[in-house]
Parts: sequence; C-alpha cells; structure tokens
Amino acid sequence: MGQKINPLGFRLGTTQKHHSFWFAQPKNYSEGLQEDKKIRNCIKNYIQKNRKKGSNRKIESDSSSEVITHNRKTDSGSSSEVITRIEIQKEIDTIHVIIHIGFPNLLKKKGAIEELEKDLQKEIHSVNQRLNISIEKVKEPYREPNILAEYIAFQLKNRVSFRKAMKKAIELTKKADIRGVKVKIAGRLGGKEIARAECIKKGRLPLQTIRAKIDYCCYPIRTIYGVLGVKIWIFVDEE
Repeated sequence: MGQKINPLGFRLGTTQKHHSFWFAQPKNYSEGLQEDKKIRNCIKNYIQKNRKKGSNRKIESDSSSEVITHNRKTDSGSSSEVITRIEIQKEIDTIHVIIHIGFPNLLKKKGAIEELEKDLQKEIHSVNQRLNISIEKVKEPYREPNILAEYIAFQLKNRVSFRKAMKKAIELTKKADIRGVKVKIAGRLGGKEIARAECIKKGRLPLQTIRAKIDYCCYPIRTIYGVLGVKIWIFVDEE
C-alpha cells in the first residue's frame, strides 16, 4: 500500500525551513504554539475581510455603468493578496512577523500595517512584547502553490470548467523557473453526484528524493455543490 506523507514535513531540515523561530520551556510550549496560530489566523482574516470590502466597493461603483472587468479580474484579481507563508521570530521583548505575499497592494495602503498591528495586539494580549510586522513580496508569484490554488478556487467559483482551470494554472507556471508541477482536484467535479479525482502533471516530480525541493499546498474550495479539495506539488530544484 502507498504510504502518503506531507512533502514539506518530509524535507524539514534539508530543503525546507521552519516557519516559526523561538525557544520556550516545555511547560510554556503549548502557549507559544497557540499564540502562533492566533497570529496567522488574525493576519489571514484581516486580508480576507479587507479584500471583500474592496471588491464590494468596486461592484457598487461599476453597477451604475454596468461595466465589470471580468477578464482582468480572472487573470490577476484571484491571486492578489495571497499569503504564501508567515514567518514568526520571537525574542524576549519583540515578536517579528514577516509576511510573504504575492501582490502586496492591500498592505501597502496608508495605515494598513498599523491597523493590523492593533488587531494582533488585541488578539494575543501582548503587553510586555512589541510587534514588528514587515512585508516581503514574492519574487516569482506563480512559483508558489498557494497562489495557484487561490487562482483555481477563483475560477471554479466563477463556474469555469475544472480542467480549463487546471490547465491555465499549469500555463501560469511557465512564467516561473520550475522543473515540474502536479495539480490534483477531488470532489463533486462539475456538479456530478459521484465524487472523483482528476490530476494533471507536467515535468518531473521526484517525491521520494529528499534533496529535491518541492513546494506543496492543500486548499479547500467551497462551491455550491460542496467542498472540493485542491493539492498542488511544485518541483523547484534539486540540491
């Protein structure tokens, strides 16, 4: 039988790094872990909330002229403000939060970082520690599986064929320097009563080679037919 394992955890310490860097006594470890989870959830909720506000304002402004730019939205709007990863570094009196994001348009607005810091302070109740948030733009956005998964989710919610969405996502990876990609979607595809899985692969994908740097993400998509699951593997390079 095939034994499945998460490609990121399998390569931890070789080609993958930890996303949290801090030290705690064993009795305080669980509190630090829960604090990390609260920080990540708060940042994701903040971006999702502000993205919805921006899209609602755009629809209201366009409703009078009945012109909505669907094509431009399909190409870039779906993958905007997608967080690829959040790194947390804790010191004695400071918590450094580094947000790696594909297209940081929302967080570049005036007062966005200050507002996010206030929300985080309320969430984690850090009185003795100050927060330091920094934004890093991803150099090659379509090399990140999270951005591709968000793109596929946006397409499926707009009733685009799942095969077309998968092929388009693989075409986007041509803009990045990668050696292989695999996209798998499972669930009630196309609204069918019986759930199934579809997969498209291009290039090499050595999952059993530990020195091969492989990025992976698992992403749920909520559609009117039910929840679909998307898994994306990207073979970046081999060390």
